[in-house]
Amino acid sequence: MTASSFSRARPPRRAGARWFTFFTLAWLGIWTVQLTPLQLLIPLQLDTPDDASGWVTGIVSSGLVLAAGGLAGVIAGPLAGGFSDRTRGSTGRRRPWAIAGSVLAALSLVAIAFATGPWSVGAAWVGVSVGVAVASAAFTALIADQLADQRGAASAAVASAQAVGIVVGVGVIVLLGLGVVTGYLALAGFVLATGVAAALALPDPPAPAASALAREPRTLAERLSAFHDRDFGWLLWGRLTVNVGNALGTGLLLFFLLYGLRRDPGGAEDDLLLLIVVYTVFVVIASIGAGRLSDRSGHRIRLTVGSALVQGAASLLIAALPSFETTLVAAALLGVGYGAYMSVGLALATDLLPSAEDSARDLGLVNVSAALGQLIGPLLGAGLVALVGGFWLLFVAGGMLSIVGGLMTLAIGARRASAR
Repeated sequence: MTASSFSRARPPRRAGARWFTFFTLAWLGIWTVQLTPLQLLIPLQLDTPDDASGWVTGIVSSGLVLAAGGLAGVIAGPLAGGFSDRTRGSTGRRRPWAIAGSVLAALSLVAIAFATGPWSVGAAWVGVSVGVAVASAAFTALIADQLADQRGAASAAVASAQAVGIVVGVGVIVLLGLGVVTGYLALAGFVLATGVAAALALPDPPAPAASALAREPRTLAERLSAFHDRDFGWLLWGRLTVNVGNALGTGLLLFFLLYGLRRDPGGAEDDLLLLIVVYTVFVVIASIGAGRLSDRSGHRIRLTVGSALVQGAASLLIAALPSFETTLVAAALLGVGYGAYMSVGLALATDLLPSAEDSARDLGLVNVSAALGQLIGPLLGAGLVALVGGFWLLFVAGGMLSIVGGLMTLAIGARRASAR
């Protein structure tokens, strides 16, 4: 059986409410434990308001820690996906890796709760990032494995869970007044419960034909075929660039509120929660609407480009008119742009997969491109803030990168516009 014949032989699946419920729950846990530390806990843990070098030191330390985690995820995600493609056994191909990633993330969150200083925090955050990358690769592969004409809807679930996850994590910690240690421990329990429950509940039938094909001897060039596929490559680079732009617009919001808009520390956390809620509402609406629209119309490329342009405009708005009221409006626009981009872009990625037998590995690259962008952004942003001693360049760069990343998708359209 050849790879192409296996791809044609895969039976289409119509997923019901139960499938989507547990799939969304899995991603809610993944995004909550990845983004809550990024947005709130790590900045609080590494903030240096009384340091001799000033508050910029805390921003730089946070950026370095998050970038280290991003690099670890870049390596772990595709590797875990590749091993998942080759896994054989009665438990399925994806389930063991989803459970292992969730457990590793939970244990690492316990470690980071008691870490002190940038080095120990960074080491523990690498463990969290690796666990999240492994689980993400396994859960994302289920879209390509099991769905035919609902990929936009499933991708919308992923994007919606990302936005809701920030609210769940930051909201619970802020509203309940949890400290840094308690917050991390709560996240550890949450990802362990959601990840394991979803992995056990979602169907993952053994696929001996697929895993046998993935195990066949191939040259290094064949193993790295995804990097030679022009369309898939443009999608990865565009996704990375847009996510860097998004992270520049959202990743340092707490510092922007504290030192850019001069909000008091107590009020800044409340303001951050309000901005996140506004952002979340529009991410959920846009991701569901755009994902389903892309399933019906097939115009994934146009929707992907348009949504990135909206995100870019939002960041430029903050740079031009820096105020809390303007930031609220921009949060809504960022939500619309990013929600639509992430849902339609992931569905487009499943359409462009170079080979069926390596779907988890290649979708691991897709996940990594997004996660790496979110983790590179704060590091780059810290440098931009330190360079000018303010935040205007941060938002200008975020807007321009979002626009450039969206336009990269047009390189796919030049060859496949008629098919999308």
